[in-house]
Amino acid sequence: MSTPAPTPTDRRYLDSHEWHKPEDDGTVTIGISNFAVEELTDITYVEVSKDSGAIKAGETFGEIESVKATSDLFCGIDGEVVEVNQAVIDAPETINRDPYGQGWLIRVKPTDPGQLESLKSTADYDAANA
Repeated sequence: MSTPAPTPTDRRYLDSHEWHKPEDDGTVTIGISNFAVEELTDITYVEVSKDSGAIKAGETFGEIESVKATSDLFCGIDGEVVEVNQAVIDAPETINRDPYGQGWLIRVKPTDPGQLESLKSTADYDAANA
């Protein structure tokens, strides 16, 4: 197995292992962490059930399946889903290769960008998963 990707410091994290990265255009890109990828192992299927419209912090927006488990995907902020990464739906293994880049899942236009501050910092997330 390859060396784990370092946890990026330009985003915030949920205990359920989703990362939330603020973008220059005001949206927030959401994906899953390398820790989650390593726990799941080979990702075989991604379903995004919330492909547009309003979403609330704590709501699920889909699920991810691997050879080991199926896990719900959670959003950590209130807002509107504005984009789904269709490339990951079509080729879920992209998440295994690049969880912090091409393996993103959805983009959300936040209602309150300040909500990101309530999510875990990289240091807190890494400490919780050490």
